[in-house]
Amino acid sequence: MRELQGAVLAWYAEAGRDLPWRRTTDPYAILVSEVMSQQTQVARIVPRYEAWLERWPTEDALAQASVADVLGAWVGLGYNSRALRLRDACAVVARDGWPRTAAGLRALPGVGPYTAAAVASFAFGEQVAAVDTNVRRVAGRIGLGTPDELVPAGDAATWNQATMELGALVCGARRAACDACPAAPWCGSAGQVVVTARGARGAGVRFEDTNRWVRGRVVAALTAGEDLPKDIDPERLATAVDGLVRDGLLRREGSTVALADGEPGAVVR
Repeated sequence: MRELQGAVLAWYAEAGRDLPWRRTTDPYAILVSEVMSQQTQVARIVPRYEAWLERWPTEDALAQASVADVLGAWVGLGYNSRALRLRDACAVVARDGWPRTAAGLRALPGVGPYTAAAVASFAFGEQVAAVDTNVRRVAGRIGLGTPDELVPAGDAATWNQATMELGALVCGARRAACDACPAAPWCGSAGQVVVTARGARGAGVRFEDTNRWVRGRVVAALTAGEDLPKDIDPERLATAVDGLVRDGLLRREGSTVALADGEPGAVVR
């Protein structure tokens, strides 16, 4: 096991991408990066992350931001409710301080098991596996233990980064470059990885045909001070608006909707 761990850590030291959130132990900056990274490509995140921290450099600053400002800064990153949960979590931290364990962090709004473990290990040094899709896939293919069992004693933070990076760059879901993998000599799947085809669920569905796309268009319009999009089917628009109101991103006032703490806004058709 030590040889495997050493090989993966040595590979990461050479091949790991230089990402800004990997150069800090600030729990707020790490939490921002983790929330932004959910289902969003790293290349898109870096400039948005840096701009976010320039605007709101601390959890206290973000906790005091308006819903309109937060959503406006989040436009284009998807799943706008994540931005509000991030703001809610920072409000709790600004009041009570940072929990320093994964168990404590899970009590924050919008913080699930993976995000809690990531912040706990990267910011506070807790020896816990941060298990995302990449880490779970790497451990499963190697076949020598669970993600928790593979963590080297005393170095969970670097190991978590290394296995995430290995899954992202080498041991991909639909492409496994076993000949370039540092874990290959110990991997039970080396050279015979079965790549799973994309499932039938959602196959052929354009993003523009999803409710998520409509919700994004609505939030983008309102943060820009514009009317609701007129090129979207009224029924789809109404469904998206109803969901955004239920989720607390918008409020309804008679025949108009607005951002939760914004000025009265666009008329609902």
